[in-house]
Amino acid sequence: MPLNHMFIVYLIGTLLVFLPSFGLAKLFPKAGIAAWKAYVPFYNTWEMQKAAQRPTHWVFWQLIPVVGWFITPGIFIEFVKTFGRFTLGQHTMASLFAPFYFPYLAYKENPNFIGPAGVKKYQKKGWREWVDAAIFAVVAATLIRTFVFEAYTIPSPSMEKTLLVKDFLFVSKFSYGPRIPNTPLSVPFVHNYLPFGSSRKSYSEAIQIPYTRWFASPVERGDCVVFNFPAGDTVINLPDYQSKVPYYQVCREQGLGDMDKGRQIVLADPDQFPLAIHPADKTDNYIKRCVAVAGDTLRVYQGEIYINGKKQPMPPDAQMEYMLETTQPLDADIAKSDYKIDILDPQVSMVIGTNKYRINMTTKSAEKLRQSGLVKDLHFMLDTTAANSAAFEGFVLNNRWSIDNYGSIWIPKKGATLPLNAATYDIYQRAIRVYEKNEFTTSNGKFYLNGKEVTSYTFKMNYYWMMGDNRHQSQDSRFWGFVPEDRIVGKAWMIWFSWDGGPRWKRFFKIVR
Repeated sequence: MPLNHMFIVYLIGTLLVFLPSFGLAKLFPKAGIAAWKAYVPFYNTWEMQKAAQRPTHWVFWQLIPVVGWFITPGIFIEFVKTFGRFTLGQHTMASLFAPFYFPYLAYKENPNFIGPAGVKKYQKKGWREWVDAAIFAVVAATLIRTFVFEAYTIPSPSMEKTLLVKDFLFVSKFSYGPRIPNTPLSVPFVHNYLPFGSSRKSYSEAIQIPYTRWFASPVERGDCVVFNFPAGDTVINLPDYQSKVPYYQVCREQGLGDMDKGRQIVLADPDQFPLAIHPADKTDNYIKRCVAVAGDTLRVYQGEIYINGKKQPMPPDAQMEYMLETTQPLDADIAKSDYKIDILDPQVSMVIGTNKYRINMTTKSAEKLRQSGLVKDLHFMLDTTAANSAAFEGFVLNNRWSIDNYGSIWIPKKGATLPLNAATYDIYQRAIRVYEKNEFTTSNGKFYLNGKEVTSYTFKMNYYWMMGDNRHQSQDSRFWGFVPEDRIVGKAWMIWFSWDGGPRWKRFFKIVR
């Protein structure tokens, strides 16, 4: 954790225990404590725990980053009980509005100190037991979800066969360091919209925190990563659009390739294209494999990935489309049981002609078929037409790249300087403008950064290149570009449950590779 982040964490913790001191200074003498002790951060909570005869080791728990922020309100609640304050409203005020509540309690209500003996006489109602338990559970689960791990469900086939639709994962937040929420005011356990099909946002942007990651560790090449969809900052807020059909793609389609023209068409018709704008941590979650890290140069040639000029091995369960011709008709049941391919599923393959099949399968299945004696011909089906699609960023179309022939392209690295020209502007302008929050324009062959003419740009963040293991059925970096480090959520760790009309028992507790 950077020192400035550490300073901010402990400054917040110190203010939480100091700001109520002006009220505590009058309450302390009633409890037999010297008034001056109220003004000493953390020593005051030590005295409060002693007065309430509660465990003093909780004071030290306050020093745990962020977790301590949730311990302090609990100490406040225990202390107000010793002054006969037991209602849910009083405890809410003591925990959430302590700097205002303690002065009010001390000078307006001026209560008597009843001590721990008086607290023991109070019998909490049954419903309060449930409410308190629920609040504790929500707080604990929120801390775990934010800083340790989060549950995630695979919604699409972009990572098959590595990850299947309706695999339920645990995603490790520790792997790359926990990211502090940009928008902390949100409904617990809900991502960006309220549940039950609502299009209403589940969060408030009244408080926004700059990108902060503690104990940061870089993403490694080959990791399966969950991240916030970079091009999902603006979406068309209808079920058939969202991140499935990105706003920027619709703009290119409406403008027949002219992004600015298409944007004006979309903005002029809010009934057909109602928009929702999300902060970085509230865009839809995606999961892909990191194939290139900051500073790498990537090229996809004939379906093969090259990093810094070196050919990369395919992930063990990655899928590509193949053209298969067999010496005899391929029995569907044998294909499924022996080679793990389903030629009857129109989403996986399509019969082309007699004994010819177009099949999406892994390299393992392809190799097994080659050794079977059934194969007359087997080769990759390269996708060379995709670059004509508006689904791609403009620089892809301008360079006439495609899914299987792409690049070469350099992945931005923090502190690295990029020379600016027409080609680099085309590729990197979104990263410089949107992700790094600059005013960045070009005019008459010159480039302007925040109003000043520049000839180069130095990046502030690391970026990554993400691709799905299901190479021909994945919307990934080939379509919308780089993933900045502030969008990284965590590393896919373990499949804890899997369902497809029934439990897929063999996938339970499988570590993601």
